[in-house]
Amino acid sequence: MSTTLIFGHKNPDTDSITSSLVMAHLQTQLGNDVEAVRLGNFGKETQFILNHFNIEAPRLIENLDGVETVMLVDHNEFNQSADGIENVRILAVVDHHRMANFQTSEPLLYRAEPVGCTGTILYKMYNENNIEIPATIAGLMASAIVSDTLLFKSPTCTPQDIAAATALAEIAGLELEVYGLEMLKAGTDLSDYSAEQLLSIDAKPFDMNGITMEIAQINTASIPEVMERKAEIEAAMATIITERGLGLFFFAITDIINSNSQVIALGSETALVEKAFNVQLVDNTALLSGVVSRKKQIVPVMQNNA
Repeated sequence: MSTTLIFGHKNPDTDSITSSLVMAHLQTQLGNDVEAVRLGNFGKETQFILNHFNIEAPRLIENLDGVETVMLVDHNEFNQSADGIENVRILAVVDHHRMANFQTSEPLLYRAEPVGCTGTILYKMYNENNIEIPATIAGLMASAIVSDTLLFKSPTCTPQDIAAATALAEIAGLELEVYGLEMLKAGTDLSDYSAEQLLSIDAKPFDMNGITMEIAQINTASIPEVMERKAEIEAAMATIITERGLGLFFFAITDIINSNSQVIALGSETALVEKAFNVQLVDNTALLSGVVSRKKQIVPVMQNNA
């Protein structure tokens, strides 16, 4: 049997990349022939983490040609997954998102929990299987939890995430507050990104009651600095809308210091944004006070109003 590939979603974020590496280590310890791969390029935050722990990034793949079996982490929706996902056997899913657009022809291991990060679930799986967690693997999981919960400030954060991150940081020898802030700040350096790159750092496609959209998000320490490039960003968004036939492109610029998001929305379905968040878009933009989580504060709100 061929090697089973393990990967997260397209436009991978920190949780997606680290969970692929961690799941591959766990499965190898369980005696399975696996390889962690990725479905796209990643941002500076993830690169900071890989550099810190001296770990090589997973191999980049473009499709699943010739692949027989896979395991998915940090996603389950087929439209966020690898091209050809419907033609391979999915052996396992470990995720912390909603379940949608997902169907298999055979039984599988499906592990999904309402926690802030896939890394938290993987931490439990190591403990359940009595497998020792090496320092570097612990560091990857702790980093992912910090990233997904914005150092425990996100509404997605649960006591389980905090407990897991604290235990993992001890194994990895990390001062979580110091390391976490340094890590998050590394991800907010957007100065050398093109508009197209900003929109693809962390973007996911969704279909909500027939409305095809893309929701992208970046973290920053200064919303005004990003908004200085608004015209350039809107031009890139308009191109993507045309190329992909979208009804809506929703771009959230999230301030990790003040816990707010400035949204830029374009497309024929922008009324959904105004309805969902009870705001008025002025020149295609609005401030969403207290909104930092796409998973908990953006996607479900828009789904309920679509």
